[in-house]
Amino acid sequence: MLVGNPNVGKSTLFNTLTGARQHVVNAPGTTIAVAEGTWRCGTMDVSLVDLPGTYSLIARSPDEQVATDAVAQGEGHVHVVVLDATALSRSLYLLAQLAVTGAPAVAAVTMTDLAALRGLSPDLAVLGRVLGVPVVAVNGRTGEGSEALAHAVHRSLERPRTVRGLPSVVEDDATLTSELERAQVLFDWVEDVVDQVLPTVEARSTVSDTLDRVLLSPWAGIPVFGLVVWAVFELTTVLAAPLMSVMSGFVDGPVTVGVQALLEAVAAPAWWQSFLVGGVLAGISAVVSFIPLMALMFAAISALEASGYLARVAVVADKALRSIGLDGRAMLPLIVGFGCNVPALSATSVLPHARQRLLAGMLVPLTSCTARLAVYLVLAQTFFPRNAGTVVFGMYVASVVLVVAGGLLARTTVMRDLVPQSLVIALPDYQWPHLRTLGRSVWSRVVSFVRKAGTVILMAVIALWVLQAIPVRGGHSVADVPVEDSVYGVVSQGVAPVLAPMGLDDWRIAASLVTGVAAKEAVVGALAQSYAIDSTTATGVVALRDEVRATVTETSGGHPEAASLALMLFVLAYLPCLATLAEQRRLYGWRWTTGAAATSFTGAYVLATLVFQIGSRL
Repeated sequence: MLVGNPNVGKSTLFNTLTGARQHVVNAPGTTIAVAEGTWRCGTMDVSLVDLPGTYSLIARSPDEQVATDAVAQGEGHVHVVVLDATALSRSLYLLAQLAVTGAPAVAAVTMTDLAALRGLSPDLAVLGRVLGVPVVAVNGRTGEGSEALAHAVHRSLERPRTVRGLPSVVEDDATLTSELERAQVLFDWVEDVVDQVLPTVEARSTVSDTLDRVLLSPWAGIPVFGLVVWAVFELTTVLAAPLMSVMSGFVDGPVTVGVQALLEAVAAPAWWQSFLVGGVLAGISAVVSFIPLMALMFAAISALEASGYLARVAVVADKALRSIGLDGRAMLPLIVGFGCNVPALSATSVLPHARQRLLAGMLVPLTSCTARLAVYLVLAQTFFPRNAGTVVFGMYVASVVLVVAGGLLARTTVMRDLVPQSLVIALPDYQWPHLRTLGRSVWSRVVSFVRKAGTVILMAVIALWVLQAIPVRGGHSVADVPVEDSVYGVVSQGVAPVLAPMGLDDWRIAASLVTGVAAKEAVVGALAQSYAIDSTTATGVVALRDEVRATVTETSGGHPEAASLALMLFVLAYLPCLATLAEQRRLYGWRWTTGAAATSFTGAYVLATLVFQIGSRL
């Protein structure tokens, strides 16, 4: 087991040691993800578990509880304790707590190069003699020291060794009457060890110290943070877009043409061709189109984390997010959500505690992604042609308000146990991310997304095809049926009266909202399909606007502006897209995903109804 403080290079070391032979699982009885992998130690393969980072084995969060339980239940296991050479005292305290349990240990010392820059290089040979366990210097980014660590663990598995020299700090020690006294005994031991292994010189100022004087100040830190967020946002909206088009175009183009040719060659039935092309291949296209986006986002988040900058982001943005139970580290995923909710959910991994990750993951779908922007633009230009820009801006303001309101609501209901605490975070020295380690991390995360979330997306797209392909009236054949005569159309007609309180009682609007669950950008296309209009041409767009305005004017009883605002707010909040739902399910499980979706839908329905009912009377 890998045990260590946050930001000591533990997960980087894990990725280097296990390579591609790793996977992510939930800790027993929890939704907290831990990584497991196979590591070659000498002549044997061992199972390596990367536990959540913790400063203490006295758990104060679910993540720390997972680490504490794993150590307590790890009888017969060798614990690789990762020590940060730049903050040796803090790391040794965790090692001391583990040593009290009698667990065998091996010390892996990271950040030795950064400690050398400060003039505080610990004497590892002396440290090994003092501790009585193997001590190995490692560099998780380059792999330096990995072989020596493997041999040390191999020897420890054959002949376990525990930390020596600790004072008597056991539960039945009558001389220690409080937890504070026990901690003080360990701190005294840590101080004695540090005095023996560190040079008695004053630490030198480094580039990190100079940068922090600028980046942690309000006058420079916030603008720089805004620039970084803008760059990440651009990454998800600009750079990823052409790559997504290439990936989906490959499936929609050459692959689809090839499959169609093969099906025609074997004289496959028309419905079977439609199923494979419009269902299976369309679902695969939806999944693979997300791969570049997810890879770029994973790379950006991992690079920012490895560089040490994410810890500074938490400090800069902490105060703004404290009111909704989160800390500053939640700012990045929430901002990314305005580009795309899917990578934003994955970005919540930067949060240290499971409950914080869960709350942030439930709030991310309320951030208005760019896919919703296409819907806002069409509706705003249709109903508010002179103030379209103001209306669209108002939707983004509404999104921020919903995020805050959702956080406050959660804190008084399902997240009552989430108490905002002062942000205590180590600020590691800045360093360049290592490309090989970065690549391994991105690869494992993308594979996990495709394997888990991709399956949900594929099955949902196929289900949508089935609903549109099966006729229920009109004597049509399978996969050759007008939308209004399919199961999809009939269901939409049955759903439409539910939208009457919002002034939107029309099956075509209902159908577009159903399609919007698959992908928000498909709402406009679904409307055009229902009206049999080609929305890809300028003339078609004008015709679509005219038809939609006429429909909403009729359904709203002559109050189209109020109804259109209700529709935009409903699109903003009613349900996230399938990819987002799939990613939520992957990260948090079905129970939380379903509960959040139901709450969001109910809130959106009530809000849209109020907007129309009040607006239509003004």
